[in-house]
Amino acid sequence: MSEILQTQVCIVGGGPVGLGLAISLGQRGIDVVVLERSTELHLIPKGQNLTQRTMEHFHFWGAEKQLRAARTVPAEWGMGGMTTYGTLLGQYRHDWMKRELVAPFYFQENERLPQYQTEAVLRARVAEIPSVRVLYGTRVETSGQDDNAAFCEAITAAGEKISVRADYLVGCDGARSPVRERAGITQNLEDHNRLMVLLVFRSEELHAKLAAYPGKSFFNVLHPRLEGYWRFFGRVDLGTTWFFHCPVPEGTTRENFDFKGLLHECAGDSFDVDFIHIGFWDLRFTVADSYRAGRIFIAGDASHSHPPYGGYGVNTGFEDATNLAWKLAARLQGWGGEALLESYSAERQPVFATLARDFIAKSIQVDRQFVETFDPERDRAEFEREWAARTGDATVEVQSFEPNYEGSPALFGPEGGVCSSVGKHDYAARAGHHLTPQLLADGRNIFEALGDGFTLVALGAEDDAVADFVAAAAKLGTRLSVVRDSTEGGRERYASKLFLVRPDQFVAWVGDGYKTDAEGVLRRVAGFA
Repeated sequence: MSEILQTQVCIVGGGPVGLGLAISLGQRGIDVVVLERSTELHLIPKGQNLTQRTMEHFHFWGAEKQLRAARTVPAEWGMGGMTTYGTLLGQYRHDWMKRELVAPFYFQENERLPQYQTEAVLRARVAEIPSVRVLYGTRVETSGQDDNAAFCEAITAAGEKISVRADYLVGCDGARSPVRERAGITQNLEDHNRLMVLLVFRSEELHAKLAAYPGKSFFNVLHPRLEGYWRFFGRVDLGTTWFFHCPVPEGTTRENFDFKGLLHECAGDSFDVDFIHIGFWDLRFTVADSYRAGRIFIAGDASHSHPPYGGYGVNTGFEDATNLAWKLAARLQGWGGEALLESYSAERQPVFATLARDFIAKSIQVDRQFVETFDPERDRAEFEREWAARTGDATVEVQSFEPNYEGSPALFGPEGGVCSSVGKHDYAARAGHHLTPQLLADGRNIFEALGDGFTLVALGAEDDAVADFVAAAAKLGTRLSVVRDSTEGGRERYASKLFLVRPDQFVAWVGDGYKTDAEGVLRRVAGFA
């Protein structure tokens, strides 16, 4: 007879997204069981570019300093990218993905390190949280739900059968998620019909050849034969180890292809190569039609997947985890209602759909049009003019990537608003948008003053308006902290005297500083409406 484990949330999949979700729940006192089939970390350097927003998550998870200490590339090298034409060492190049342009709108600086280093930090952090149990080496065989609970059956590393019953189950079990399939959650697939190779190799000579470009750690090469798809080089460490991926012909295997020759062709020169890993993956876009089926949720690659163009993947998964964690905690602890759980899919699913369409797929289309239209061998002057213009295009892309929940039913966005990855960074407090950092009069950043529930920010607002929110929160049992300050010292940039911030640092409601229907506001944003 199998052992039965009772818990509040069961997470299937203990990769970075599953562990991030477990940490966020555990810090809120939720009892969590994580089932992860792997005992060892997979030393494949994917998911390396961590955005400013992701580093905010690590700050709140109590692991930001540990993550930065685990980096394998010095900070001054880690963030810079470059696009080249023809070959890696060709004459045409421009900067790419200048995420530093949006740094003022976030509380943390971005970071770069291999995903296995990130996972090691997360494993260490989750082990410190008493309410979280992670069972490594555990294979889930089935999952489902009934009227009273979600459940799964699994086999541990010791060969013992266990049953887990939970209030909610979350599948963080990858792009081919069995949890998603068994829950009957369908997905939309857009297959680009490209077999991709992933090479991990050592080469000190390649580092020497790129010495003229200090600060650059990732390089995508446009070639007219590839129809807009990249040949991509990236540093794993400084000076020795690299990863590379690009399209290869169908039927390519480890044994029948000259990968060293491919690297030399793509670089435009020869260099020493010592292979560590040769693997393959299918380039495709998928997004689940819903991120929820009753008591079962999905997050990360289980709910969406895309090619690693632009470093969006693991960052999007971490945002799923942060969005879902506080809503599950609020529902389980009674300070949030059922509508909060419905808002998870309503917010996150369209954000990824627009990310895939308006940033990743669009970038492939734009690059395809460029290489088909402009050719330095045919008209060098025209090519060089258009190539120079691409730097400005890359800048616009970084600045317009601003995931927001303007259309969410769980906040007070603008009329006609939609949830989308396309937006505009602004210092003003806007319902549905990420809170921008500002210093308080006591010297703290406002991010350091936010509570673990909702936070009412009152900047010279009427005392009666604040008191109404405090009373309404007490009546509803909703967690509410209050931050009081003036509208000076940069805080005037918020352009509001009173606004409400959710536990995931998104603004839920903006007022004018005067009395309002505080209970009505809280009912909606806390999911009781």
